[in-house]
Amino acid sequence: MEAEKIRNMTDAELQHQQGELNDQLFRLKFQLKMGQTESLKKIRGLRKDVARIQTIMRQKELAAGRETGNARKAAASAAATETAAKGTKRATARKTRKK
Repeated sequence: MEAEKIRNMTDAELQHQQGELNDQLFRLKFQLKMGQTESLKKIRGLRKDVARIQTIMRQKELAAGRETGNARKAAASAAATETAAKGTKRATARKTRKK
């Protein structure tokens, strides 16, 4: 399975595909242990496909986190600026009261 094809899938499709691949991998491993098959190439390919899917899911998760992280940083910076402005107003008010 190609990485581009995987990247174009939705999160639900990725999880479904990962479940199917894990199922196939389990069956093949079971058959291998029972001596019914010798398809090591297929097992390796399935393991690599599962790893690709997990990697792309993680990349999407991190990309979504960055987007929300940037929004949080902007909100935090605005709040810090507002707090700093209030602090200078208070200091100015104290100075005028003392005089």
